[in-house]
Amino acid sequence: MAMLVLSPSIFLPNIVKNVGLRTLATSVPQFAEAKKATLAKPGMKNIVLVDGVRTPFLMSGTQYQKLMPHDLARQALKGLATKTGLDKSSVDYISMGTVIQEVKTSNVAREAALGAGFSDKIPAHTVTMACISSNQAISTCAGFMHAGVYDACIAGGVEFMSDVPIRHSRKMRGLMLKLNRAKTAGAKLSLLSQLSMKHLIPELPAVAEFSTNETMGHSADRLAAAFKISREEQDDYALRSHTMAHKAQEDGNLTDLLSFKVPGVDQVVDKDNGIRVSTPEQMAKLKPAFVKPHGTITAANASYLTDGASACLLCTEDKAKQMGWKPKAYLRDFTYVSQDPKDQLLLGPAYATPKVLGMAGLKASDVDVWEIHEAFAGQILANMKAMDSDWFAQNYQGRSEKVGAPPMEKLNTWGGSLSIGHPFGATGVRLLMHAAHRLIKEDGQYACITACAAGGQGVGMLVERYPGASV
Repeated sequence: MAMLVLSPSIFLPNIVKNVGLRTLATSVPQFAEAKKATLAKPGMKNIVLVDGVRTPFLMSGTQYQKLMPHDLARQALKGLATKTGLDKSSVDYISMGTVIQEVKTSNVAREAALGAGFSDKIPAHTVTMACISSNQAISTCAGFMHAGVYDACIAGGVEFMSDVPIRHSRKMRGLMLKLNRAKTAGAKLSLLSQLSMKHLIPELPAVAEFSTNETMGHSADRLAAAFKISREEQDDYALRSHTMAHKAQEDGNLTDLLSFKVPGVDQVVDKDNGIRVSTPEQMAKLKPAFVKPHGTITAANASYLTDGASACLLCTEDKAKQMGWKPKAYLRDFTYVSQDPKDQLLLGPAYATPKVLGMAGLKASDVDVWEIHEAFAGQILANMKAMDSDWFAQNYQGRSEKVGAPPMEKLNTWGGSLSIGHPFGATGVRLLMHAAHRLIKEDGQYACITACAAGGQGVGMLVERYPGASV
């Protein structure tokens, strides 16, 4: 695999200035620009986002800990139906993303749909693509509708890290299968005599890339070092994320959030519980989490294990008009990218951005709202530097010039995954809803959504505000 070698030109002061966090401004700019051309394409159906919801995103091991994944997904589907006044029979298909599957409900989309009261005649399937699983659910539904197969679909996702499947060791599984096939008591006793302490060592879900055997946190630490992103810069960015999420929460901007009366929990869960505005001094006290003792990734500047679910209603524009639904946005171009999982594991946004903008004939400066997934503060800052480097564009992307980094005043101004949380299978819909609502609040027209994912993959999506849309 090719080692990521970076030119010193990437670290010029003008780039640091573009992505550095000199101030933590929390004011939201108003983009009162002349109306731009629509991104609609002749001969292609317009696919619209009607609305979307999510359960509060909670740190694993907290209020959701006694539930199962389909409980959260069911709540999201029920909440979506209630919020939109949805006649459930008007939905043609349901697709949901998840990453670490509960073995009892491997097709969690189907189980959640049945539990939420959708007809057993509505097909549902579950998709997995690491952190961009619900993005994949969204684009899968869009593909069905572009092809004329369906007119209205629900896309979403769920992740439940409070109770991940833990397996017996392979030795133990093999022994148990042989015991099941043994015909006599003697044969069974003979097999049981082979049992040792090694058989009892469990297998936990993989926390490392299968192809490289490296944890994502370790890779993020190496990426931050390669792009010369300091611990202080990472902590500053993480503090910005929490500060802006807290402000969005206080200002009532997170309107996609559902209230959830969790069985066995006294208080109604109605807000994300991982948003915590700290201080630089407190953050600086934390020790490195992955590369010790000199790494820069800590618990304060990395996203945390999260439980949560999301769902959104998508349909053709003609279907929306027929049903009287009021869309918030058009789904326009989307693309998926893939690169070296060893040295470019988390650079999906840097690769997806120029590709998806090129599909629509846009420049970075045309975009009013940016929503980029925050796996780690170092990851997002590395992507910003890569996007703002001609050298990176020419040597790694085969482009003549850089695409340009998003200005900070347009990026994740309601917080991001670092603060709000990151349920792997559900984040894509959260990004979509933030993009759509911010376009309305900030009077913009185009939004760009990007995210990295395990396996060295990534997604880029373009959203256009729907005329007359309201939050």
